Amino acid sequence: MPDTASPALAADLDLALRLAEEADRISLTHFRDRDLHVETKPDRSPVTEADLAVERAIRETIAAERPEDGILGEEYGTEGDTARQWIVDPIDGTANYLRGVPVWGTLIALAVDGVPRVGVVSSPALGRRWWAVAGGGAWTTDAPGAEPRRIRVSGVADLEHASLSFQSIAQWDEAGYLDRLIALTRRIWRDRAYGDMWSYMLLAEGLVDAVAEFGVKTYDLAALIPIVEEAGGSFTSVDGTPGPGNGSSLASNRLLHPALLEALADAGPLP
Repeated sequence: MPDTASPALAADLDLALRLAEEADRISLTHFRDRDLHVETKPDRSPVTEADLAVERAIRETIAAERPEDGILGEEYGTEGDTARQWIVDPIDGTANYLRGVPVWGTLIALAVDGVPRVGVVSSPALGRRWWAVAGGGAWTTDAPGAEPRRIRVSGVADLEHASLSFQSIAQWDEAGYLDRLIALTRRIWRDRAYGDMWSYMLLAEGLVDAVAEFGVKTYDLAALIPIVEEAGGSFTSVDGTPGPGNGSSLASNRLLHPALLEALADAGPLP
């Protein structure tokens, strides 16, 4: 890893990667289990026994190894100090997980003074993992035990050549941005809805040029930000605000970011 990553953050990344190993073990044990217990939360989103077990295990290890740090998790809320806060989505893509679709993963971030500095995305059903630490670049492994390789966003500079993952038509419709999405798709080369963490990792690897979505929470995005940014990309809300807690996201290869912000801010009639 490059020397620009601080030793303290490098140690935090090591812990995050160990947390991911334990999360993978638990989540794979339950994946495609016909007896998987599923409940519906008050916001009508599903939660499985695997979501709960993964977050409990992560919390226990953080409490033992970083007792002064705080934690924000999707399933068990916030506790402790927020100056150094671990942010966890135990299974991002729970709907995929409970249907047996392999596109899901555990998201683990460390935010310092509100800024995500460490990010790990682990997708064991795909056999993939991605990670980054501030100043250390973005990395992935293509299979369990494979040598890490550094990843980089694309060099596409024009919207007409860009590939966009918009995540979900329903999100855009509910947010009142569907007309703007349709207008944008008429200006770009390709649009797809790859979904969840997968879209952002494709962006970090240079395989997709932009990702945008609505209805997202801090734990959905915090781990993704260091990976996208260390791969050379930009990550804001749809209105250009930095940080993971703004309810929307716009991630790009940086070159396209100004044009995307302008396109999504344009509420005029469709061309």
